Amino acid sequence: MDELLDAFIRKIKDGTYPPGSQLPSGRALADEYDVSQSTISRAVARLREQGVLVGRPGRGVFVAESAQG
Repeated sequence: MDELLDAFIRKIKDGTYPPGSQLPSGRALADEYDVSQSTISRAVARLREQGVLVGRPGRGVFVAESAQG
């Protein structure tokens, strides 16, 4: 899971997922990283706890505006 977290952080830093942007769906991320959707969910939950991502009910998961790029 640490590799997945690092991959998300790299994509935020390189501008692939800039602050305020919506992440792709869990299914799309699972396919991209060749992991289960539950692994994606756990990674997203950890990054939400760290304040890197924010959930917006009914809309999805977004990169926090305060995320460092």
